[in-house]
Amino acid sequence: MSDLRRVSSNPHVRSKTTTSNIMMWVVIALLPAAGFGIYNFGIDALIILLLSVASCVLSEFIYEKALKKPVTIGDFSAVVTGLLLGMNLPSTVPWWIPVLGGIFAIIMVKQLFGGLGQNFMNPALGGRCFLVISFPALMTNFVTDTYTGATPLANLKNGVEVNVMDMLIGRTAGTIGETSMLCIAIGAIILFAVGIIDYVIPFTYIISFALFVALFGGYGFNWSYISAHIAGGGLMLGAFFMATDYVTCPITPKGRLIYGLILGILTGIFRVFGANAEGVSFAIVITNLLVPLIEKFTIPRAFGIKKSVKKEAKKA
Repeated sequence: MSDLRRVSSNPHVRSKTTTSNIMMWVVIALLPAAGFGIYNFGIDALIILLLSVASCVLSEFIYEKALKKPVTIGDFSAVVTGLLLGMNLPSTVPWWIPVLGGIFAIIMVKQLFGGLGQNFMNPALGGRCFLVISFPALMTNFVTDTYTGATPLANLKNGVEVNVMDMLIGRTAGTIGETSMLCIAIGAIILFAVGIIDYVIPFTYIISFALFVALFGGYGFNWSYISAHIAGGGLMLGAFFMATDYVTCPITPKGRLIYGLILGILTGIFRVFGANAEGVSFAIVITNLLVPLIEKFTIPRAFGIKKSVKKEAKKA
């Protein structure tokens, strides 16, 4: 009976899951796609990935040491940012591109806004968008010894037929981590299995995007055309690994549906009507900025609160 009188401070429900556990699982889930990228593009891809991870970890360490803040590199969030940034880069970029992108992602997008949990957009995609805007020629050069043509999405936009099976396996030009839909799907299954992500955001994103492309892409419900769009251009990588970022996605159930819907529509607009064949990175970054507004209009009403009470509270 005495145990019932003991009252502890909130939160009353606790979990043994930590930030470092979550980030380690994300790293593990990214390894199949990253490993295939190294296999597909060679040693250059490995160097880009290592430089990207190292620049993110060192940037976070140096910044926090310089400002006498607690060093948080042990939570592996900087490793995840570096790995995602590197996987979103072509293997042909010079060595300073992942270094500059990593510094921008950690310092400008993450640390200046308070660190992990305070960043207003996904740091890896913030870094990538900065690089795409600043160095478009370098960021869109996918010519390697293995692949000399345009990416499948660029061919698709120009009316050239693409091989969807090659896109599923990964035998195509593209960024280091986006080419193999199969490897990305394996990583997504890992995240689902350990409960790191749920199905709402990624599947709402993919389905709404597929419907948009079918309605406005000019080919109707052509399965080859739609599946090529889904398999290419980092859509799968973005849907499962970046759109689901805990910090920058809504926490309300309705908000997550709206978030995925906006992502699908924006990506479709960029791909179908935009000059660039891509669109995932900018769609996610823009929708990240809308999350506070989405949550404001989808937050559940507290049980027992009436409209009259809410009006009186506003007047007060």
